[in-house]
Amino acid sequence: MAAYGLAIGRLPTLSQVTTDHLSQSLRIGIIGSGQMGGAVGLKWAQAGHQIFFSSRNPDRLADLVAEAGPNAQAGLPNAAARFGEVVLIAVPYGALPQVGRDYGTLMQGKVVIDLGNPREDRDGPMAADAIARGTGVTSAEYLPGVRLVRALSAISFTQVRDGPRTPERIGVPIAGDDTAAVEIATRLVEDAGFDPVLVGSLARAREFDRGTEVYVRGMSGAEIRTALNL
Repeated sequence: MAAYGLAIGRLPTLSQVTTDHLSQSLRIGIIGSGQMGGAVGLKWAQAGHQIFFSSRNPDRLADLVAEAGPNAQAGLPNAAARFGEVVLIAVPYGALPQVGRDYGTLMQGKVVIDLGNPREDRDGPMAADAIARGTGVTSAEYLPGVRLVRALSAISFTQVRDGPRTPERIGVPIAGDDTAAVEIATRLVEDAGFDPVLVGSLARAREFDRGTEVYVRGMSGAEIRTALNL
């Protein structure tokens, strides 16, 4: 494994990050450090969180780590899953089942934010199932035992990269079944520069899936709340 910057150090004795951590810097592992994972990770590093970017070729992440600064490092996905109190999964949706098989045991009890969106042209038949049933309930089946939240899935990496708009921030819908995990995700959405919009349970994540009226529209939080009748 290649690593840069911040050392992993002592791992937490508790696997579950709680709302007691809301005022603290969090250790966040990112599985998939492409355009979206990289952009979100940079925002979180700037907000003071400790970021572990990962890919199957971590040597290629040196520039990203350098841009993120002293709060960042890089390595393989299993190391990111182990490092993070919170884990962000930012891979093509078709890779999610393999992520669950390979790293699921390392993420047990942790807050996991899933932002991938299924596309039949890229992901094949599994995408059709996820689109039909909704990503929230489908992702939960691929990632059993984690504290899953759907968030940061209805915006583009350019919206993350370019930062908040004025006068209102872009809204980011959030769905999850674990109240404390949703609160952690809400804080991280704010730290990335967006207005968190609490939609409800994982079953309601389908309301902001790809192709819906609020997906990648750059709507404010108030506009999303109106569109979704929240």
